Amino acid sequence: MNTEPLLQYISKYIDLTKDETAILLSKLVYRKYLKGQYVLQQGDVCKHACFILSGCTKTFYMDNKGQEHIVVFSIEDWWASDVGSFITQTPADYNVLCLEDTELIQFSYEATEVLYIEIPKLERFYRKIIESALAASQKRIVHNFSLSAKERYLIFRDSYPKIEQRIPQYMIASYLGITKEFLSKIKSQLILEQ
Repeated sequence: MNTEPLLQYISKYIDLTKDETAILLSKLVYRKYLKGQYVLQQGDVCKHACFILSGCTKTFYMDNKGQEHIVVFSIEDWWASDVGSFITQTPADYNVLCLEDTELIQFSYEATEVLYIEIPKLERFYRKIIESALAASQKRIVHNFSLSAKERYLIFRDSYPKIEQRIPQYMIASYLGITKEFLSKIKSQLILEQ
C-alpha cells in the first residue's frame, strides 16, 4: 500500500514527526473496492473516514421515490464518507458508491478518537478539512439557489476538470439538479458559443 499520497495531503495542514507518522500508519486500514460496490449505504452507520488513493466514488441520497440526488464526486486525494454519520455515529443519510475500482485508506471512528489523543495536532488537521468541506457545501447551496444551470455546469467543469471525463453525463446532470437532456443542450450551446 502506498501511503505517500495521504502523508503528502496531511503535510499541507500539519507537520508530523517520524514517531507520529508511525502511530498514524498503525491505525489505518487499506481497502480495495470494485466498481459498483458500496463503501457505505444509507441507513448504516458510517464507521470509516475514507481517503481515496485511486478510483472515483459518488456520494448520493436516494429519496423515497427512488430518485437519486448526487451530492459529491470524490477522486484521488479526496475524502469520501457521510461526515455527519461518522461524527455522530448515527445512521447515514447518504450512500457512497464506487464508480471505478477504488483503493482507499480508512480510519475507523475508534482509531480516529485514539489518534486525537495520541497526536493532538490531528484534531487541527481534521478541523481544517471539515471547515473546508463545510465552506464548499455552503457555496454549492448558494449556487443552486442563485445561478442558472449553465453557470452551475461551468463552475462544475472548472472546479473538477479531472472528473467530468470519468463519469456518465446523467450523473453530472443529477449533481447539477437537471435532466441529462438539459445538460446536453447546455453543452451544445457552449460549443456554438466557442
